[in-house]
Amino acid sequence: MRKKGCKLFAAAAAVLLLAGALTGCGSSSSNEIKIGVLDELTGGNATMGTSAANGAKMAIKEANAKGGVLGKQIQAVVADNKSEPSESANAMTKLTTQDKVVAVTGVFSSSNAIAASSVAESSQVPFLAVGATNPKVTVDAESGKVKDYTFRVCFIDPFQGTVGANFVLNTLKLQKAAILVDSSSDYSKGLSAFFKDAFTKGGGSILAEEAYLQKDQDFKTILTKIKALNPEIIYVPGYYEEVGKIVKQARELGMNIPIVGGDGWDSPKLVEVATAPALNNTYFTNHYSVEDTSPVSQAFVEAYKKEYGQAPDAMAVLGYDAANVLIDAISRANSEEPAKIREALAATKDYPAITGSTTFNATHDAVKSAVIIEMKDGKQTYRATVKP
Repeated sequence: MRKKGCKLFAAAAAVLLLAGALTGCGSSSSNEIKIGVLDELTGGNATMGTSAANGAKMAIKEANAKGGVLGKQIQAVVADNKSEPSESANAMTKLTTQDKVVAVTGVFSSSNAIAASSVAESSQVPFLAVGATNPKVTVDAESGKVKDYTFRVCFIDPFQGTVGANFVLNTLKLQKAAILVDSSSDYSKGLSAFFKDAFTKGGGSILAEEAYLQKDQDFKTILTKIKALNPEIIYVPGYYEEVGKIVKQARELGMNIPIVGGDGWDSPKLVEVATAPALNNTYFTNHYSVEDTSPVSQAFVEAYKKEYGQAPDAMAVLGYDAANVLIDAISRANSEEPAKIREALAATKDYPAITGSTTFNATHDAVKSAVIIEMKDGKQTYRATVKP
């Protein structure tokens, strides 16, 4: 009897241990709820990714000061995708399988977000992208099916490209353009295509389409070819490192025509790379302007300055918004289960984010306004807001 009793006790203990292990696989610890913050903290897009992470961490800090969510404190599990798609997938895998986060927010680059979303979908963990604007982030390119677990808090490139094209045609009153696209970037290729479509439909003509690769240094050969065609404007839908070099070298070649781009320009490092004088007569579409005078926006700007010692850029605001939208979804789900959080995210309607009221549409995208930014003497200057 004694041996049998011992065996029964051991078996019961094993069952309890197994049950505890299984419970730990699907949720956070009893005292904390883990949220992944996956961003470009190093590499070519580090300033944007760092801003997005800073915004998310500030939102989580504020939420914890108010009691957290579901009666628990939120733990931000920060991961670096190193500005590379493969690393983005690796980091998402670690967050979902090892760190056991209930959801993930972050990622600026569309290529990185697409890689991360494939892991989020297979892991069935909600992923709320911050600044990735290519349509393929939330909709599978091959099947055309909306991804179940992937969302974003920003506008998408069909809208952004149209806004840029209409600004060139209707505000700058220019009709002959050249396009310089980063062929290694889903973001750049997509935004270029949407700009071209809207620009030509509006009566404009594309004189040239030239390509470069991320991390290229010398653009003068391409720019010389473009200059010979006498375009009235150059559209450069790239990221700030290459854009800065392109703008600087264009000015060195005597090309003083307007240069226009997208939200990938939004980094303080753009001025360092290009120089302030070279950036005069340049414009880009963006998600937010720090010159927004609404009380909510100004309160955020002051809080961010106090926390980080500098003014926020659009990625910081989107990172903050995304974390708050995710925390709100967890609260409404009243659960740490990823499937229930996903359902709550899909039902998000009119959330009062800093970048504008946020509702997810049928493709899990936020429908929001865009702003036009003009660079003047190295500073971003608000030009206009364009509603969808």
